[in-house]
Amino acid sequence: MTYQPGPTQPNPYAASSKGLSTGKQVGLYVGGGLMALLLICCGGSIMVGALTDDDSKPRAGADRRQSSPTAQASPLTDVAVAVAPEASPTPTLTPGATPVVEKRTVTETQAVPFGEKRVNDSTLAAGKTRVKTQGVPGVRTLTYEVTLTDGTQTAKKLLSSTVTKAPVTRVVLVGTKKSSSCDPNYAWACVPIASDVDCAGGSGNGPAYVRGPVKVIGTDIYDLDRDGDGIGCED
Repeated sequence: MTYQPGPTQPNPYAASSKGLSTGKQVGLYVGGGLMALLLICCGGSIMVGALTDDDSKPRAGADRRQSSPTAQASPLTDVAVAVAPEASPTPTLTPGATPVVEKRTVTETQAVPFGEKRVNDSTLAAGKTRVKTQGVPGVRTLTYEVTLTDGTQTAKKLLSSTVTKAPVTRVVLVGTKKSSSCDPNYAWACVPIASDVDCAGGSGNGPAYVRGPVKVIGTDIYDLDRDGDGIGCED
């Protein structure tokens, strides 16, 4: 907007200046010019300021509208960050640490072997054997004091050893009976086993002889009982 000055006003001082001296007239003109110049300058400044204020108000609102998106910016979105769990510290033995010592009582068992006993038996043929009693192992109980250092066995001391079950001895019968050379059909005397046996001092010619009397308990295979009374070689 351009300022346009209005119509020229008559100089109020023109009528009165005629009666003034030349110096005073010059001063009067100069002062009037300065006054007019001042009015022109101040009036223009006031109008320019008014125009400037009018233009600045909407612009300030626009500036606020343009800056509002920045003021209303969305907050930062939280970002989940995976954090690795801290590993449990591995216990380490400190040099010079006191070891943990523990003592326990432990019981163990061992088998006790059975023995063997051999007994002569005259009713059993020589060279023959027979088990009369079977052997049974016994039980021995051992009690120890065990020392553990940091969980490892470092010592073992025997406290007691007791036979809690006695073993049973094995009994073996050993035959001592000699093989007989006497005929089992006769008793009271040993009648030899031969192809033929006669009574000693008699008329028989052997080859084997027996001195009686003998009792026939079986079959009189050698015909020693001549009269049939069950007794032979009576003479």
